[in-house]
Amino acid sequence: MYCFSYYTYESLIHFFGSTFAYVQAVVAACIGAKFGVNGNPGELPKWYAIVVVFFICIYVAGFAWSWGALGWLVPSEIFPLEIRSAAQSINVSVNMLFTFILAQIFLTMLCHLKFGIFLFFAFFVVLMSMFVYYFLPETKGIPIEEMGQVWKTHWFWSRYVTDEDYPKARGYEMT
Repeated sequence: MYCFSYYTYESLIHFFGSTFAYVQAVVAACIGAKFGVNGNPGELPKWYAIVVVFFICIYVAGFAWSWGALGWLVPSEIFPLEIRSAAQSINVSVNMLFTFILAQIFLTMLCHLKFGIFLFFAFFVVLMSMFVYYFLPETKGIPIEEMGQVWKTHWFWSRYVTDEDYPKARGYEMT
Protein backbone atom coordinates (compact mmCIF):
# COMPACT_ATOMS: atom_id res chain seq x y z
CA MET A 1 0.00 0.00 0.00
CA TYR A 2 2.96 2.31 0.63
CA CYS A 3 3.79 2.14 -3.07
CA PHE A 4 0.41 3.56 -4.05
CA SER A 5 0.37 6.34 -1.47
CA TYR A 6 3.97 7.47 -2.06
CA TYR A 7 4.12 7.45 -5.87
CA THR A 8 1.77 9.23 -8.22
CA TYR A 9 -0.42 7.28 -10.58
CA GLU A 10 1.47 8.76 -13.53
CA SER A 11 4.84 7.51 -12.26
CA LEU A 12 3.36 4.03 -11.74
CA ILE A 13 2.05 4.03 -15.32
CA HIS A 14 5.51 4.98 -16.60
CA PHE A 15 7.18 2.31 -14.46
CA PHE A 16 4.84 -0.51 -15.48
CA GLY A 17 4.73 0.67 -19.09
CA SER A 18 8.51 0.59 -19.39
CA THR A 19 8.56 -2.79 -17.66
CA PHE A 20 6.02 -3.95 -20.22
CA ALA A 21 8.21 -2.84 -23.12
CA TYR A 22 11.40 -4.42 -21.76
CA VAL A 23 9.75 -7.69 -20.86
CA GLN A 24 8.15 -7.85 -24.31
CA ALA A 25 11.63 -7.83 -25.80
CA VAL A 26 12.84 -10.46 -23.29
CA VAL A 27 9.93 -12.77 -24.15
CA ALA A 28 10.61 -12.38 -27.88
CA ALA A 29 14.31 -13.14 -27.32
CA CYS A 30 13.59 -16.18 -25.11
CA ILE A 31 11.08 -17.67 -27.52
CA GLY A 32 13.22 -16.81 -30.54
CA ALA A 33 16.32 -18.38 -28.99
CA LYS A 34 14.62 -21.65 -28.15
CA PHE A 35 12.04 -22.06 -30.91
CA GLY A 36 13.83 -20.32 -33.76
CA VAL A 37 12.01 -19.65 -36.99
CA ASN A 38 10.86 -23.23 -37.52
CA GLY A 39 8.92 -23.39 -34.24
CA ASN A 40 10.44 -26.66 -33.03
CA PRO A 41 12.04 -26.27 -29.58
CA GLY A 42 13.48 -29.76 -29.43
CA GLU A 43 13.96 -30.63 -25.77
CA LEU A 44 12.34 -27.83 -23.77
CA PRO A 45 13.41 -27.82 -20.11
CA LYS A 46 10.68 -27.21 -17.56
CA TRP A 47 12.58 -24.30 -15.96
CA TYR A 48 12.79 -22.56 -19.34
CA ALA A 49 9.04 -22.85 -19.86
CA ILE A 50 8.44 -21.49 -16.36
CA VAL A 51 10.72 -18.51 -17.02
CA VAL A 52 8.94 -17.69 -20.30
CA VAL A 53 5.51 -17.96 -18.67
CA PHE A 54 6.73 -15.76 -15.79
CA PHE A 55 7.90 -13.08 -18.23
CA ILE A 56 4.62 -13.29 -20.13
CA CYS A 57 2.77 -12.70 -16.84
CA ILE A 58 4.92 -9.63 -16.17
CA TYR A 59 4.22 -8.49 -19.73
CA VAL A 60 0.45 -8.80 -19.21
CA ALA A 61 0.62 -7.03 -15.83
CA GLY A 62 2.67 -4.20 -17.34
CA PHE A 63 0.15 -3.81 -20.13
CA ALA A 64 -2.77 -3.84 -17.69
CA TRP A 65 -1.13 -1.11 -15.59
CA SER A 66 -0.19 1.12 -18.51
CA TRP A 67 -1.65 0.88 -22.00
CA GLY A 68 -4.56 -1.39 -21.10
CA ALA A 69 -6.27 1.22 -18.94
CA LEU A 70 -5.52 4.13 -21.24
CA GLY A 71 -8.00 2.93 -23.86
CA TRP A 72 -10.73 3.72 -21.36
CA LEU A 73 -9.14 6.61 -19.48
CA VAL A 74 -8.01 8.88 -22.32
CA PRO A 75 -11.37 9.07 -24.15
CA SER A 76 -13.13 9.90 -20.89
CA GLU A 77 -10.83 12.90 -20.41
CA ILE A 78 -10.42 14.34 -23.90
CA PHE A 79 -13.97 14.60 -25.18
CA PRO A 80 -16.00 17.69 -24.38
CA LEU A 81 -19.07 17.25 -22.21
CA GLU A 82 -21.47 17.70 -25.12
CA ILE A 83 -20.26 14.57 -26.96
CA ARG A 84 -18.70 12.52 -24.16
CA SER A 85 -21.42 9.84 -23.90
CA ALA A 86 -21.57 9.30 -27.67
CA ALA A 87 -17.76 9.22 -27.89
CA GLN A 88 -17.51 6.70 -25.04
CA SER A 89 -20.09 4.43 -26.68
CA ILE A 90 -18.10 4.52 -29.93
CA ASN A 91 -14.92 3.85 -27.93
CA VAL A 92 -16.47 0.78 -26.29
CA SER A 93 -17.75 -0.53 -29.63
CA VAL A 94 -14.42 -0.10 -31.39
CA ASN A 95 -12.54 -1.60 -28.44
CA MET A 96 -14.74 -4.70 -28.43
CA LEU A 97 -14.55 -5.05 -32.21
CA PHE A 98 -10.75 -4.98 -32.26
CA THR A 99 -10.55 -7.28 -29.24
CA PHE A 100 -12.71 -9.78 -31.14
CA ILE A 101 -10.61 -9.45 -34.31
CA LEU A 102 -7.37 -9.84 -32.37
CA ALA A 103 -8.70 -12.91 -30.53
CA GLN A 104 -9.65 -14.48 -33.87
CA ILE A 105 -6.31 -13.92 -35.61
CA PHE A 106 -3.86 -14.25 -32.70
CA LEU A 107 -3.20 -17.99 -33.05
CA THR A 108 -2.77 -17.74 -36.81
CA MET A 109 -0.34 -14.85 -36.33
CA LEU A 110 1.53 -16.82 -33.67
CA CYS A 111 1.88 -19.82 -36.00
CA HIS A 112 3.18 -17.68 -38.86
CA LEU A 113 5.21 -15.03 -37.06
CA LYS A 114 6.49 -17.24 -34.20
CA PHE A 115 8.42 -15.02 -31.77
CA GLY A 116 8.00 -12.13 -34.20
CA ILE A 117 4.48 -11.59 -32.90
CA PHE A 118 5.98 -9.88 -29.86
CA LEU A 119 8.00 -7.61 -32.12
CA PHE A 120 4.81 -6.92 -34.11
CA PHE A 121 3.06 -5.75 -30.96
CA ALA A 122 6.16 -3.83 -29.80
CA PHE A 123 6.02 -1.85 -33.05
CA PHE A 124 2.45 -0.81 -32.24
CA VAL A 125 3.41 0.17 -28.70
CA VAL A 126 6.02 2.52 -30.16
CA LEU A 127 3.48 3.82 -32.68
CA MET A 128 0.89 4.41 -29.94
CA SER A 129 3.46 6.17 -27.78
CA MET A 130 4.36 8.56 -30.58
CA PHE A 131 0.69 9.23 -31.33
CA VAL A 132 -0.09 10.02 -27.69
CA TYR A 133 2.99 12.20 -27.31
CA TYR A 134 2.42 14.28 -30.43
CA PHE A 135 -1.34 14.28 -31.00
CA LEU A 136 -3.11 14.16 -27.64
CA PRO A 137 -3.29 17.32 -25.57
CA GLU A 138 -2.40 17.48 -21.89
CA THR A 139 -5.59 17.47 -19.81
CA LYS A 140 -4.10 17.93 -16.35
CA GLY A 141 -5.91 20.67 -14.47
CA ILE A 142 -8.31 21.45 -17.34
CA PRO A 143 -12.03 21.24 -16.53
CA ILE A 144 -14.14 19.16 -18.90
CA GLU A 145 -16.12 22.28 -19.85
CA GLU A 146 -12.99 23.75 -21.44
CA MET A 147 -11.96 20.76 -23.57
CA GLY A 148 -13.39 22.36 -26.70
CA GLN A 149 -10.93 25.24 -26.25
CA VAL A 150 -8.09 22.73 -25.82
CA TRP A 151 -8.89 21.18 -29.19
CA LYS A 152 -9.19 24.62 -30.82
CA THR A 153 -5.68 25.59 -29.65
CA HIS A 154 -3.92 22.27 -30.34
CA TRP A 155 -1.24 22.47 -33.05
CA PHE A 156 -2.74 19.66 -35.16
CA TRP A 157 -6.44 19.40 -34.29
CA SER A 158 -7.10 23.14 -34.50
CA ARG A 159 -7.48 22.89 -38.29
CA TYR A 160 -10.47 20.53 -37.81
CA VAL A 161 -12.21 22.32 -34.92
CA THR A 162 -13.86 25.68 -35.55
CA ASP A 163 -15.43 28.32 -33.31
CA GLU A 164 -18.85 27.16 -34.49
CA ASP A 165 -18.15 23.66 -33.14
CA TYR A 166 -17.41 24.89 -29.61
CA PRO A 167 -18.59 28.43 -28.96
CA LYS A 168 -17.54 30.03 -25.68
CA ALA A 169 -20.07 28.89 -23.11
CA ARG A 170 -21.00 31.38 -20.37
CA GLY A 171 -17.70 33.21 -20.72
CA TYR A 172 -15.38 30.39 -19.60
CA GLU A 173 -11.87 30.64 -20.92
CA MET A 174 -8.78 28.52 -20.54
CA THR A 175 -6.26 29.95 -18.13
